[in-house]
Amino acid sequence: MVARNFSALTIEKDNAALDRFLGLAGRPAWELTPADVDRVVEALVARGTGAVTRRDYVGTFRQFFRYLLARHAAEIEQRFGVRLQDPIDEFHAGRHVDDATEIVPPTPERMDDFFAFIRTQMGVVRKWAPWARDYALYRTLYHAGLRASEATKLEIRDVHFDRGPFGKLHVRFGKAAKGSGPRPRWVPMLDDLHLILRWYLSDVRPRFRRNEPMLFCDEGGGLLSSGTVRNRLKYLLKVEGREHEVGFSPHALRHACATRNYERGVDLVAIQQMLGHWHVGTTMGYVTPSSTFIEDAYRSAVGAALNDLTGDLGTSKE
Repeated sequence: MVARNFSALTIEKDNAALDRFLGLAGRPAWELTPADVDRVVEALVARGTGAVTRRDYVGTFRQFFRYLLARHAAEIEQRFGVRLQDPIDEFHAGRHVDDATEIVPPTPERMDDFFAFIRTQMGVVRKWAPWARDYALYRTLYHAGLRASEATKLEIRDVHFDRGPFGKLHVRFGKAAKGSGPRPRWVPMLDDLHLILRWYLSDVRPRFRRNEPMLFCDEGGGLLSSGTVRNRLKYLLKVEGREHEVGFSPHALRHACATRNYERGVDLVAIQQMLGHWHVGTTMGYVTPSSTFIEDAYRSAVGAALNDLTGDLGTSKE
């Protein structure tokens, strides 16, 4: 990995994932069978590990095992009397690693209800500032399509109200591709997000104790973690009486942002740039059109065609 110019952070992350995978397996890599991999993934499921993280674990082990096959198969057979056989098969990719069900993000109507609930609670709760921060934070995740890790690293200086027609957020710590550093990008503040963040900076952020640079902070003014963003959202759903709602997470809000913009006609490449994806195919995986998307698109297209035809006929009569 060093020879291939992977970053030190990527190497450390992959080594840690491999150590955890083999620790759960309880056996050397060359002794593992498909059943052992089943046990590891089952243990990850029992721990509440998400599908994407499970895929990363299995993918890291698969890459390591291919390395053993290519570089050390003869040595392992000589030393341990074991002929290497890859324990990762097609069923791991289909049954355990990928999501069995497609992520169906919250609808715009559901998001409206959720934000209305937070606004109502802001009028009655004892600690107003954390609820107001949550309102601005989750609206940012939804309208800007940020990852939780990106939102927690935003600083006040990253909010540029004078950049472009809507203002923009400078996401300086965008998710890195394998072997690269953070990938910064500029994200427009669509759907009046600039108004929400102006209110947040003037009325909410000063109420937190320490004058730290972070845009979204904990009650002491310090750094929020991605785990806190997830846990806080779970708490809000619990207070709302919807703690068992499926498909409502910080990452699902990112899917909801992609889907909403796609359904209202925003170009897919623009959504790709907004979300910070390398490939437009990845962005397509975030788009889950509604059950009436085809019918709505048809009505829109036919309506536009009829309007054009009516306009042409009116012009010709004149």
